[in-house]
Amino acid sequence: MGGNITRRLMKAGHDCVVFDVNPKAGAALAKDGAHAAGSLADVVKMLDQKPRVVWVMLPAGKITEDTVAQFGTLMAPGDIIIDGGNSFYKDDIRRAKTLADKQIRYIDCGTSGGVWGLERGYCMMIGGPKDAVDHLDPIFAALAPGMGDIPRTPGRETADPRAERGYIHAGPTGSGHFVKMIHNGIEYGLMQAYAEGFDILRNKDSKDLPEDERFTLNMMDIAEVWRRGSVISSWLLDLSALALAKDPQLEKFSGYVDDSGEGRWTIEAAIEEAVPAEVLSSALFTRFRSRKEHTFGEKMLSAMRFGFGGHIEGHEIGADQPAKDKKPGE
Repeated sequence: MGGNITRRLMKAGHDCVVFDVNPKAGAALAKDGAHAAGSLADVVKMLDQKPRVVWVMLPAGKITEDTVAQFGTLMAPGDIIIDGGNSFYKDDIRRAKTLADKQIRYIDCGTSGGVWGLERGYCMMIGGPKDAVDHLDPIFAALAPGMGDIPRTPGRETADPRAERGYIHAGPTGSGHFVKMIHNGIEYGLMQAYAEGFDILRNKDSKDLPEDERFTLNMMDIAEVWRRGSVISSWLLDLSALALAKDPQLEKFSGYVDDSGEGRWTIEAAIEEAVPAEVLSSALFTRFRSRKEHTFGEKMLSAMRFGFGGHIEGHEIGADQPAKDKKPGE
């Protein structure tokens, strides 16, 4: 993602110095016009305009923590460090306070756009001091998708125009990543809703249903028609239709679904604020479930069902042993 951010900035006329622990990545960007550095120290030395600005684009956690800390030892008062990854917003607040002692400004920028950002642009949610955010506006404007062909929302004529162009100054340090965190939590819920809906459609031909109620439905066509004027059309549905067109049975996918942390942090925030978040928490827990075949908890359920009703679960029934009839009292 960092590579395409660099390419989009260069396309808009910005001069970029790049560093990656993988020299091949830096070399590839150098071929596109960037200046490849050999270390973080070289990055700072090669930035000859002040205030110097560095954009860190790394996974949340120790690698980002260490990189920001190292830049903090290399940069001068007035310089700006941007964390464009998905750091936890409370870490941003702490880092900003540490860097402020050195008069180095810190910006947290929640960045959405993924692998399509070079072409479509990036939606950005930015937190930090106003003077730094305003100074960086040409960078954010270059990365943002712009107005495009989306109709303007009535009533926004006097509102901040940056939101319509695809980026906002959300507020003080941490607010950018907080807004992006909730964005990702909502993303979990939307994705889970699509996944469950398509699963119900896919299983409408189940042998457990009466024969005249079984339908063999075309998942690829359903995804496509829903893209055309449906109230549930979205970019996520576009991506789903694309995947189904290439692989209608999704045989290339295992069903194992990871989470990168923002969903967990969203639920933590909901707990701290005493805000119900049933859909988002359920979507997160379903991702946990996707990584297991059968959990101890499910075995406990089976044991209890057997205990009070004599129920024998599907895979425990022998090939020549019929399932017991449902007992009263379940």
